[in-house]
This record gives sequence, C-alpha cells and structure tokens, in this order.
Amino acid sequence: MSEPKAPTPAPGDTYKGWLFKWTNYIKGYQRRWFVLSNGLLSYYRTQAEMGHTCRGTINLATANIAVEDSCNFVISNGGTQTYHLKASSEVERQRWITALELAKAKAFRMQAESDDSGDDSTPPAAGQGAGSRNSEVQSTLRTLGSKVEDLSTCNDLIAKHGSALQRSLSELEGVRLGGETSEKIRQVTERATLFRITSNAMINACRDFLALAQAHSKRWQKALQAEREQRVRLEETLEQLAKQHNHLERAFRGATVLPPSQSNPAIDSKGPVPGKGDASDEDEENEFFDACEDVQEFITVPADPKYHRSGSNVSGISSELGMDDGTTSLDEQSLASNPESPQSQEVVPVRKRRTRIPDKPNYSLNLWSIMKNCIGKELSKIPMPVNFNEPLSMLQRLSEDLEYYELLDRAAKCQSSLEQMCYVAAFTVSSYSTTVHRTGKPFNPLLGETFELDRVQESGYRSLCEQVSHHPPAAAHHAISERGWTLRQEIALASKFRGKYLSIMPLGSIHCIFEKSNNHYTWKKVTTTVHNIIVGKLWIDQSGEIDVVNHRTGDRCHLKFAPYSYFSRDVARKVTGVVTDKDGKAHYVLSGTWDEKMECSRVMQSSRGGENGADGRQKTVYQTLKAKELWRKTPLPEGAENMYYFSTLALTLNEQEEGVAPTDSRRRPDQRLMEQGRWEEANAEKQRLEEKQRTARREREREANRATNPSEEGKEPADGAEEVEIASEPSETTYKTETLHGSHPPAYSSGHQDNYRPMWFERQVDPKTGEPTHIYRGGYWEAKEQGSWDSCPDIF
Repeated sequence: MSEPKAPTPAPGDTYKGWLFKWTNYIKGYQRRWFVLSNGLLSYYRTQAEMGHTCRGTINLATANIAVEDSCNFVISNGGTQTYHLKASSEVERQRWITALELAKAKAFRMQAESDDSGDDSTPPAAGQGAGSRNSEVQSTLRTLGSKVEDLSTCNDLIAKHGSALQRSLSELEGVRLGGETSEKIRQVTERATLFRITSNAMINACRDFLALAQAHSKRWQKALQAEREQRVRLEETLEQLAKQHNHLERAFRGATVLPPSQSNPAIDSKGPVPGKGDASDEDEENEFFDACEDVQEFITVPADPKYHRSGSNVSGISSELGMDDGTTSLDEQSLASNPESPQSQEVVPVRKRRTRIPDKPNYSLNLWSIMKNCIGKELSKIPMPVNFNEPLSMLQRLSEDLEYYELLDRAAKCQSSLEQMCYVAAFTVSSYSTTVHRTGKPFNPLLGETFELDRVQESGYRSLCEQVSHHPPAAAHHAISERGWTLRQEIALASKFRGKYLSIMPLGSIHCIFEKSNNHYTWKKVTTTVHNIIVGKLWIDQSGEIDVVNHRTGDRCHLKFAPYSYFSRDVARKVTGVVTDKDGKAHYVLSGTWDEKMECSRVMQSSRGGENGADGRQKTVYQTLKAKELWRKTPLPEGAENMYYFSTLALTLNEQEEGVAPTDSRRRPDQRLMEQGRWEEANAEKQRLEEKQRTARREREREANRATNPSEEGKEPADGAEEVEIASEPSETTYKTETLHGSHPPAYSSGHQDNYRPMWFERQVDPKTGEPTHIYRGGYWEAKEQGSWDSCPDIF
C-alpha cells in the first residue's frame, strides 16, 4: 500500500494514498485511491484512472469530518455526499485527518476571501477579446518581475551590508579602549544604519509584491477556473468528434476489428470472454465492462483498385453477394438470380394479421404485497406475478428467431458455401435484434405446451415448438421451409445472479440444413445480461463469441459480440467476425451491430505488417472490397413502447387462430388475460395452472414408482423428494434458486423418473455434435389437417 511520507503535510500540498471506502451492503468496503488537492478530496478506482475517470469529489470547505473509531472516519457535506472511509492503521488515519483539517481550513479561508473580494476584481468583458486580457496579464507579469528584481537587489545589499556589519562588530570586540574606540563605534553605527535602511527597503518591496499578488490572485483564480471549465468542454467535444470521425471512417472504409482469438483461424479455439469490471460505486444505474483499450488485432483497408475492374474474375465470383462494383442491390440480385422466386408465381391471398394489441397497463408493483405472502413458504412455492412478464411464452420468443427468415431464403440460393456462410452468420445475429428493449420476462411454458407458427402462404415456412422437459426446463424447435432449408434447436437456460445483473446462458446447439447443397451448419447462442435488476432502469446486453461451423465443408465464421463498455470508443452492441475456409484462409469480413444491421466485405488479400498487437505480434491487414449490407433491422411499429416493444411479428404470435392444438400457447388463459390488461385475473389463473401442473407431476411420479417398485404401490412420495420436484412453474424454481445461489443448472439430462414423453419430439443423440437432443418425430401437421388432437394432454 502506498502511504504518504509526511505525517503533517503543508496545507497546499497534494496528499495521496489508499483508503477503504464503503460502497454498499453487497460489496462492503472497497480499496480506492484518494487524492487531496486544492481543498477537494477525489477518489479513483486505481491510480491509472487519475488521468481520465474521477469516481467522486467532495469540497472540504463545507464538509464535516468526524472520527468514528481508531481506523474509521466520515466526511459529509451535509446532504448529498457522505464518504465512510477506513484506513489500514490508526497512524495512517491520523495522517489523513491532519491533512484533511489543514486542507479544510485553507479552503474555508479561500472561500471567505473570494466572497469578500466579490466583484472587486472582475475579468475583462468577453467583448474586449483575448488580446486585451493577454496585454493585461503581460503588464501585470512585468510589474511583478520588476518587484522580484527589486527584491533580488535588496537581498544582495542585505548580504553585503550584513557581512560588513559583522566584520565591524568582530573588530570592535578586539580593540583596546582608547582613542580608536570612538572611530570604531562610528563605523559600526554607520554600517548598522545602512543595514537598517536596506532591510526596510527589502520589507517595503516584499509588502508591495505581496499586495500586488493578492490583488491579482482572485482574478487569476477565476480565470484559471474558467480555463479549466473550457478545457473540459473542449475535451468532451473533441471526444465526441473523435467518435464521430472513427465511426464515419469505418463506415466509409468498411473497416472492422476482428477478435484476438482469430489470429489463427484454422485452429478451433475460443478466446476468453472479457470479464466483468467493477463499476462505479454510488447510485449507478449501469454496469459497465472494463474495456478502456480495445486493442485491434486485425485491420481492414480498401483493396487495391485493380480488384475493382469490371469484368474481372472477382466480380463473377462475388455476384451472389453483390461484391462487384455494380449498382444492383443485394436483394434485387438474389431475387433475380432465382427463377423460382415467389414473385414470379401466382399471387395467393394471405390472411391479414393484426398490427396492435391492447396497451400495457400502468400498474404499480408493490414488492411488499409479494413478500408478505411468501413468509414461511418454501422457495419453490413462491408465485411470481405477471407484472414481471410480457404476454408471450418462451416458445413464442423462440419462434421469433425466424423474424428475418429471408436471410435463410437467400442463403439457400447461394452457389458458394462461403457466401452462404455470410447469410447464416447474419441470421444468427438478427435473432437478437428483438431483445434490445424487451426487458419483460416471457411466460415459462408448461410441460407439454406447444406453439405452432404456420406461415407457409406468406413466407413459405412452418414452425413448431414444444416444452419437452420440466427439470431442467428445455424447449425443442423445428422449422422447415419450402425454399430449401430446415432449422432445429433445443434450448435450455442457465442463469447467474450477481446482485446488479442477471446473466442468462442458453445451452444447446442450433442446426440449419440446406437441402440443395446438403450444407449443415451449427452454432450456439451468446450470453444475455439483464442489468440493474434491483435498482435503476433495466437494460439488456449481448456478449460472447459464436462459432458457426459448416460440417460438410469445414468452413467457419467466428463472431464476437463486444460487451458494452463506458470507455470504449466503438459503437455500442458491436459485432465483428471473419469467414474462413477449412484451411484457415479468410474470405469475408463481417461487421455491424446486433440491434441494427450487418455488413460483409470480401477479402482480396491479407498480409502481416500492421502495428504490433497486444501480444507483440504484427496485426493481420485485410484488403477488402466495399462493404455490402446483408441485413438491416425492420423498424418497430408505431406505438411499440406501449405494446411491450413488440415487433411486427411478435404482435401476431398470440393472435387467436383456428385449428391449433389444445396445448398451443395461444390457448393459455393467464397469458391471454394479461394481454387484455386483466392482470389480477391473470395472476389467479396462473396460480391455478401451476397447481394443476403440480398435481399432474405427482401423479406421473406415482405411476413411475408403481412401475419400478410394485411393492410401494399406494404410498405417497417422500416429503423431501416432493419439495425438490415441485415447482411453481417449469423453469421458475430453476430461475429463483439459481439466482440466489449463483449456480448453473446441470447439463440437460433425461429428467426425473416421471415417465413423461414429449408428444411431437423424441430424444436422440445428434450425429454432428454428439449431444443428446430432441428431434421432431413428425405427425403434428398431419394431425392438424385431420383435426385429430385426442392424444394431446389437457394442460390448461
């Protein structure tokens, strides 16, 4: 620990050192670097932050300093700011107290003098310009310089006459009384008179200098403060200009920053996800990631003009993605290249979907009304009100991944697997665009709940989701398109609660298979973080890395979702990536944001030769063609802020439809009541459904026990086992217990022994990933055509 050297520093000296500062009841005391200067006590998280980020400042002129015990003391300005501090020892605490008292006294005097002087010395008017102010300063400096020269001359004279006087006194001591005495006394008297005169001149010069300095000190202090404020404003303006310049430059050149883990794309390695930084301590509404210096390991620059010549091989190769220099847009080119485009077929009238839902009621949430009903209850039996929800189920949220299905339609038309990879990567990013404002929690599906999304007439695909497991909660999803692609996934959720934020980690792989090329792509989802869980405005961030792998060709796309950082100069929610072949050669560079758009640039040449990276190696420089847009987010409908920020597709997901299964989420009564604004009735209905599910769960367990232990028939399950198995909702117990203990749920398993089997999916080992997963077994759409739902359970 760095400690001040002087126990009692001078009042004007800067005093620095480490102290422990109380932050909150979760973190307790945290070590901070404190700086005492000019009557202000400021603190930083580290010494390195002194140049750019001050975490807090308190003015000692009006502060009260109180000692609590041998090591603790409190500084408060009477209202808005109070610092509870602790030193490592009593000696160090006394040093700080002494320094603070001296600084407080000096700050008080300066404030009083400033108040007394008031308007005695006012700076020149703004209209007089900087020239008059400079001339006045120069004149004052010349006057002060002459006074200093006078002081220097007086100092020399004092030294000269003082030495002569000393010699005369020495000679006087050695002289014998007689005739020489009177002469020596006269000489001493003359020299003492000269010394007195010189000393008086010195005193007068010092008085003049001090009076002049005091007369101008207040004005200079005000001028200095004005300059400091102007400098801060200029620095802020410069920072904004730098960000704008950086953004415009990257937009113009199609530049991007690629993740460090891609230094060797041929190796399937993932770099560590940036860690969570310790955020500011007082009343913060945001949690930031520490990324002050975002080291660029890769650089993209415009390719040589020779690559842009029309008619070259490059233009032919890149025709599907629009990588040539022509004017045909990506969408026009993709549609024009497909002779079987839906636009060339007969137009079939489609159903008109709804564009609005009832506005969200402005119901206040009384946390005490929830907590008082939970006293004495088991954690697994505490109901969560619909106030935290949005009127969609998790199955419907999973179906929203198909919001931008057109990307897969275009990918199915691609002749090149590398170009196809660009569209698949853009599709993986687009699935997060709907989450940027969606802070509401979707309804946890009941076991056996389903959701169909039949869009064959409008979009050429149909989708089915089913809740296939209760512990841990897991949902299976299968979508197939008439345009040559199939998407399937099984997602289970793990969560960690860190006090200020909740991290949600999706478990399971997503598969996309293209019928024509037989290309099979897989990837996993990144971590979703919900910030300000306890205090402040909720906001969502996506962070982590995704590897999209083509198992047939070995092509790979490594995407990096950059976590939000207060210090980063990059755009927020940034996503970057590179597409490589099986040999690790880069072909495309991707860049954009997960809430707005994605672009790609074809790599024409790569080389080593940029600046050295963080690990000392030279950066890879990619020469790329002009960036082309792959995907752009569709604007939200008008009034979305009053409709849970639902997208156009999300508004239609809970719309009533004829012929759907009796287990479909559209038929769930509590969700329907919430959408209609009847939240109290929705809460009552929600509790009824949960109790019904518990009863069905217990019955399945009894049947499983009778099947495995016939001698135990008729006996109730053990109380302890029942407490573990019962849940208020399929995933609610998992959510609450994990958030309290900060643990992951176990990897997906076959579930508890309750002999439950999903209706439309069956459990298999995936041949590509080797993971156990649920795959669609078929039969749903046939049952819908026949209207035969007799085998469906009664879950609502």
